[in-house]
Amino acid sequence: MPYLDDQFLLYNDTARRLFHEVAADQPIIDYHNHLSPAEIANDHRWENIADMWLGHDHYKWRLLRANGIHEERITGNASPRDKFQAFAETIPYTLRNPMHHWVHMELQRYFGIHTLLSPKTADEIWEKTNSRLSEKEFSARGLLKKFDVRVVGTTDDPADPIDDHLKIAASGFSTKVLPTFRPDKAFQVDRPDLLNPWIARLEKVSDTSITKLPDLLNALKKRHDDFHAAGARLSDHGLDRCPALPCTDAEASRIFDQARAGKAVSVEDKERFSFYLLVFSGQLDAARGWTKQLHLNPVRNTNIRMSAKLGADAGYDTMGDVPQGEALAVFLNALESREALPKTILYNLNPRDNYLFASMTGVFQDGITPGKIQFGSGWWFLDQKEGMEMQLNALSATGLLSRFVGMLTDSRSFLSFPRHEYFRRILCNLIGDEAEKGELPDDFETLSKLVTDISFNNANQYFEFNV
Repeated sequence: MPYLDDQFLLYNDTARRLFHEVAADQPIIDYHNHLSPAEIANDHRWENIADMWLGHDHYKWRLLRANGIHEERITGNASPRDKFQAFAETIPYTLRNPMHHWVHMELQRYFGIHTLLSPKTADEIWEKTNSRLSEKEFSARGLLKKFDVRVVGTTDDPADPIDDHLKIAASGFSTKVLPTFRPDKAFQVDRPDLLNPWIARLEKVSDTSITKLPDLLNALKKRHDDFHAAGARLSDHGLDRCPALPCTDAEASRIFDQARAGKAVSVEDKERFSFYLLVFSGQLDAARGWTKQLHLNPVRNTNIRMSAKLGADAGYDTMGDVPQGEALAVFLNALESREALPKTILYNLNPRDNYLFASMTGVFQDGITPGKIQFGSGWWFLDQKEGMEMQLNALSATGLLSRFVGMLTDSRSFLSFPRHEYFRRILCNLIGDEAEKGELPDDFETLSKLVTDISFNNANQYFEFNV
């Protein structure tokens, strides 16, 4: 069987028809990623394929290290050509890793190159890809247009300006590029050395003096309003688990005062303050009709020596092993009891939590908003064929697959959009297989609606993007 041909991952006739006639041409809503709004605002171009492919992608960096590639050729001072060569040396060793699929799908979809990347083909592919980068469609905006990306949801700190988003919107660019409110750094009361410089930045961008807790809350609300005016409709939090220790106004004020005075707080006080801020953020989201995203159970910067050397997001994070259920229920219930639970998407990083998260969504549906509480797409280490299938199966078994808001890239790369195709092929194959087994109705119209909704319609309606 040919590798990565038109029938890739489509193992039955119904799957092939669903993908080629229905899913393939659906537009893309990439509602959560880490693309640079500045690069979109400035319609950035890349000098070479190494900068474009390897510059920010810690997925690739991890595999290069696993292949014995020295850090100099990964994040160090080696030339772009040498870094690309190191990547070409590694790719033949990635068989059965999703990177082998992604890399070659990207070569095919963006550059029309069907040659497998290897040390022998590195020169050829280097020349062919670089020769295309000056073409109109290979700018940041050109790539979004090429894949009919209707919405991009970036990930943004409330202490950062959103001028680039405003610039993009004012330009009339056809893709909506919307900020996502991620206030995680406000929780760092255990690290005053990090919290207080961050507050100084928040003061500047919000034009607010922050001395006491109400000042912080006012500044966050002001930035939430600013983000909303810029089109934001989602917030996001990356947590090892939801905090579960309730916190009064007085306790939160005491904890904040201590951190502002430069004194680190206890583990318990950190959790109390985090609970307080997370509930506050949830109330802001609910009031605005936003969706809250909870990304739970990573362990970040595990390799302390290398993280200190290279910083965060360098490939030294891993899957957590923290129990999730009780704390998550406490937090969601805290908002529900206040009648302030926003639309919420739960993402787990440890696959053992698939059914836990999927079943948790059913507890907090409101009977008004379809799919109000979502079990999110396979995330990070689960963002591959097996992880996607496990997520789809757990969601289907416990809730409504038909209301699922679908795939996102969570990527820093403008070359990542074929991952939507990858997901859609997996989805069509799963549905087609069960239809041909008699486990789903052999009704193409019904199956087509399911695929179309998950690929595009549900996200468009759920987030009220109206694109």
